[in-house]
Amino acid sequence: MKCCYVILIGGRLNRNAGHALQLDRRLHAAGLICKMESASTRVFVSLGVPTLAIPGHGVIIGQIFTQDGQPILQRLDIGGSASELANHLLQNIWGDYLAVFADRDGGSAITLLREPSGAVPCVYSLTEGEGFVTSDIGLAVDLELYRREVNWQAIAHGLSFPYLKTARTALKSVKELLPGSMLTCGGKDVSVRCAWSPWRFVESDFRHEDPRIAAEHVRTAVSTTVKALSSESGRLVVELSGGLDSSIVAACLRSASLRTTFCTLVMPVAGTDERPYARLVTEALGQELCQAEVGFDDVRLEFPVPRSSVVPAIGILQNATNEAWEAARIRHGATNFFSGDGGDTVFCYLKTAAPAADAFKERGFTAGIAAIGDLAALHRCTVYKAGRLTLKKMLRRPRDSWKEDRTLLHPAHVATVPEHHPWMDAPLRALPGDRERIHDLIGTQLFRDASPRGVEHSTHFPLLSQPVMEACLRVPSWMWIADGQNRAVARQAFADQLPRDILERRSKGSYTGYMAAAYIRNKLKIREFLADGQLIANGLVDRPALLNFFARDLSPQDLSFLRVFDLCAAENWVRQQGHDPS
Repeated sequence: MKCCYVILIGGRLNRNAGHALQLDRRLHAAGLICKMESASTRVFVSLGVPTLAIPGHGVIIGQIFTQDGQPILQRLDIGGSASELANHLLQNIWGDYLAVFADRDGGSAITLLREPSGAVPCVYSLTEGEGFVTSDIGLAVDLELYRREVNWQAIAHGLSFPYLKTARTALKSVKELLPGSMLTCGGKDVSVRCAWSPWRFVESDFRHEDPRIAAEHVRTAVSTTVKALSSESGRLVVELSGGLDSSIVAACLRSASLRTTFCTLVMPVAGTDERPYARLVTEALGQELCQAEVGFDDVRLEFPVPRSSVVPAIGILQNATNEAWEAARIRHGATNFFSGDGGDTVFCYLKTAAPAADAFKERGFTAGIAAIGDLAALHRCTVYKAGRLTLKKMLRRPRDSWKEDRTLLHPAHVATVPEHHPWMDAPLRALPGDRERIHDLIGTQLFRDASPRGVEHSTHFPLLSQPVMEACLRVPSWMWIADGQNRAVARQAFADQLPRDILERRSKGSYTGYMAAAYIRNKLKIREFLADGQLIANGLVDRPALLNFFARDLSPQDLSFLRVFDLCAAENWVRQQGHDPS
């Protein structure tokens, strides 16, 4: 079940008799009950959502577990300041939760901690200490706490810096509390700080030196997380692609296989059929492989987005696959999804020479030379080329900002400076590989926004859980390319649980062929959809440049059409904001 909550902050929403009475009636009608009340704050949660009290200090919304994966069901008898409480939670438990801490001295201050995986959504609108925090902006609209209005500057920023998740949403006056962050509201003062940073776990005192111990740590973290999350779920659908990451998740669900449906996507394009690999996994588990079909008729330019959505994240492909997965869930009577998404990032699947550069900088000449050999074997190039690229990587000044893309945007409305993300604050001597993988980790924060999978059901991303991220970050980047294999530590960790053909697989499935065919089949519709759309009407897209793009034919290797799909996702999202009954 998804966590649904709203937190009311300030006197107007909590102490103004007339306003509070009307609001209480709407809260009751929405099935929300009060779980915490302080001098200036009330916390309301929907029925069935797990909560855990911290007596005298606050409440935790969501599921939490011990380090060894046991569910915590009793109240937490811990004390201290909000910062001390947050540190205790981050160091001793994990889960899918939002923690709310009240001022222990009875004051008006309130502090929220969103755990590092971001599984529980958290957006807020606060003006001089008055407003709300919620899991679902649609709920705030229903409660008449907010009225939707598109933030066109944020839309321009999102198109200028694709896949960069920041605290800024695409709705006016609404921000998101990013995963691993704390929000404190005291009186009229509102502040946000980073409480958990991936940079802590690449520091030398956390670093693994023995590949065998590193693999054991990764295996324990992944296995424990998958088993813990599945123990709290009913029937499951595992999104099994046949790749390494989803195969590892599937293998960890062996004990839950009787209530698990293993399902793979099937598309009508060469290069997308993963059934032979996925079937190897299900046969090893003694289970049947089911399939969810995605055809060209499933391509839609305009489609509903969840009312909880605060940024354009669901594109044409995501919508088609979401509908296929949801149909599979209904067909098999499941309640939750499990996905291996994020595996490439946490298992450090870097496609540059950064791992070898890290080995030189961290372990010296001998380790660096060995890593160059691994890099050459991985990319099937000469040792000379691998060495040259490694030297270039070592000498190049690191890129500290997010990559900008001005393609098809009107010059007058291009955002030139990316919004800040706390995980971009790299230490002075950060290694190239650590920079790249933490940069990629930021990009994974959009996965949940792009994967709604139905309104009332959860999609678990165990590979993006706090224990797995921490375990994998502790492994140096050069260990991940050992013996010329990508994600080598993960392969070693699960060598006895996966079929040999999965362990030795070097290819990766891709949806690019499906996307290219969808573009060609729908080119005229896409042109009309964008040319007559809101992005052009509001000056964000350069109309002549867009029409010129559609006027030319693309070569087989030209992937520039993917930019058009990003524009379609944004166009559809802004149109849907006008469809809300608010």
